[in-house]
Amino acid sequence: MDRPTQQHRRPDGVDDATVEAVDTLTRALETVEVARGNLLQFHRLTGTGDTQLRESVRQLRACGHDSLADRIETELVGRNVLEGRWTFQIIEEYDDTYFSLWRTIEQEARDELVEGRRHLFEAEMKETNRTHGHRNHTAVPPETT
Repeated sequence: MDRPTQQHRRPDGVDDATVEAVDTLTRALETVEVARGNLLQFHRLTGTGDTQLRESVRQLRACGHDSLADRIETELVGRNVLEGRWTFQIIEEYDDTYFSLWRTIEQEARDELVEGRRHLFEAEMKETNRTHGHRNHTAVPPETT
């Protein structure tokens, strides 16, 4: 039978507005997850820049530019990016005070309103838009049927 799995079918009694509201909440979480990814990228790039900065200090010393190397090493290498924080501390605070609550509330909303099911709006969109009976438009991969 070519139909979505139970986890991608709307529970009995759930209306369109609820499915749409849960979808909007999930999309909001996905947006915040992308923002978190950018924060991780900021963390990685800042760390890479600091590593390159330490290499430049080594190179400046090798060329005899000790005064400039000293200033860079003292004022910039290892410097906090925000008051009292390196980037890993920013990520930890973001996760602990903001991101984790997003994930919790989104999960609780899905549990309460749609039996924890994910992506119902998209699953229904897929059913509406796919060409039933076409081998490249099946509801699920062959191994799940």
